[in-house]
Amino acid sequence: MNNYGSIQRHYVFRAAVLLTFAVYIEHLSRQDALHYYVTPGLAFWVKLCPIPLSFMALGLAAQALFGRGSAICDCGHQLPRSRARSAAIYGTFLFPLLLGFALPDRALGSAAAANKGVSLTFSTDRPKEAAKFQTDDPFAAEFSALARKLYTQPVIPVYPQIFSETLGALDMYKHDFKDKEIVVSGFLYREDSASSGGRFVVSRFLVQCCTADATPLGILVNAERQKSLPADTWIKIRGKLQVVVYKGKETLQIDAESVTPLNQPSTPYVYTSSDSVEEWNELQTAAK
Repeated sequence: MNNYGSIQRHYVFRAAVLLTFAVYIEHLSRQDALHYYVTPGLAFWVKLCPIPLSFMALGLAAQALFGRGSAICDCGHQLPRSRARSAAIYGTFLFPLLLGFALPDRALGSAAAANKGVSLTFSTDRPKEAAKFQTDDPFAAEFSALARKLYTQPVIPVYPQIFSETLGALDMYKHDFKDKEIVVSGFLYREDSASSGGRFVVSRFLVQCCTADATPLGILVNAERQKSLPADTWIKIRGKLQVVVYKGKETLQIDAESVTPLNQPSTPYVYTSSDSVEEWNELQTAAK
């Protein structure tokens, strides 16, 4: 069993860790930086976390400082006896928090994309039905319905709200969209960092819950006649779709007519849509 004074100190340390987490979350909330780490839906609940964390910290601190010895125990778990081991355990929690305060809050970019690998294909093979944009596969039905909407557009806009669904629909029917004009925005990613100009990927991170599960999605761009831009530059691409073989697979590529640098959007990530066709209709109505 640990002595009373040792258990008291551990209660205080745990209270400090919880309180630091609460302060850090409040810091992110005040800096409007939570969207760099979690989805908007989850951000609402994360903003509330400092309240219970603070109460838990205060409860532990009060129990350690003012509680009776009989009310404080190690609950049958042997606590670390040496200072070095205690520092290592609590440092495991505090060191990431220190980095969080010290480093700037920013969106994931090329470094994370290189580690995860950018996805350039997003769906299964095109359905075998003869009729264009028709399928009996319930998993492909949403892509087919969205593809019909996209095909009627003189210039296909890739809205951030349905970014992954749009690329999925285009990829499924890639040959049907050959030579169609498209506009898409994202950050510039080069698989070969030593390369300048030429072929690159315009990409965005798809986030399901938080940045731990973020997946980089993108589309190839051929812009040999455009000026070279550094990686992670946010750009808007306008050009025509082509089907090329890249790393042994057929994939879409934009032959760029223009590459326009942009400021990073306030919401750099993209998220899944529950109904991409309905979302498309709303976005088109708002754009008119």
